[in-house]
Amino acid sequence: MPFIDDLAFVLAFLAVIACGLMGGLFFAFSNFVMQALARIAPEAGIAAMQAINQTVLNRVFLAIFLGTTAACALLTLYTFVHWDVPGTLFLLVGSLMYLLGNFGVTLVCNVPRNNALAKLNAGSPDAVAPWRDYVEHWTRWNHVRAGTALAASALLMVGLFLMLAMD
Repeated sequence: MPFIDDLAFVLAFLAVIACGLMGGLFFAFSNFVMQALARIAPEAGIAAMQAINQTVLNRVFLAIFLGTTAACALLTLYTFVHWDVPGTLFLLVGSLMYLLGNFGVTLVCNVPRNNALAKLNAGSPDAVAPWRDYVEHWTRWNHVRAGTALAASALLMVGLFLMLAMD
């Protein structure tokens, strides 16, 4: 394997792990965190989610989320230049799936909802309807993030196996 292919292999390996980690995080939110928050009093659910949205913006989460985005962007570029390397189609599709289904959906669908939620007064009766709408729509888009991150991980893994097969 030439040096650039070795680098791409390492990058794809790290992306497989990171996509799986992000998919697991999003799955947990879709599967039980949001359901639990929806079951408690709206005031408590709103306050809890506001706290989560503030706390999640930490170095570790941002490094993994943005690092995975960077890795997938670099892998996408790699596939265009090294299309002849086995597995590049899987690397391309997996990378694009993460970029669009996670980074894109987060920016376009989840973050605007988080920003609107941050402006709600948790104790106000007027916050109940926006909260219920938030839970429904935020969670729906979070399902997309969970599914695409896990699918991206699987596709990238297939790409890795095919790269190994060329040796």
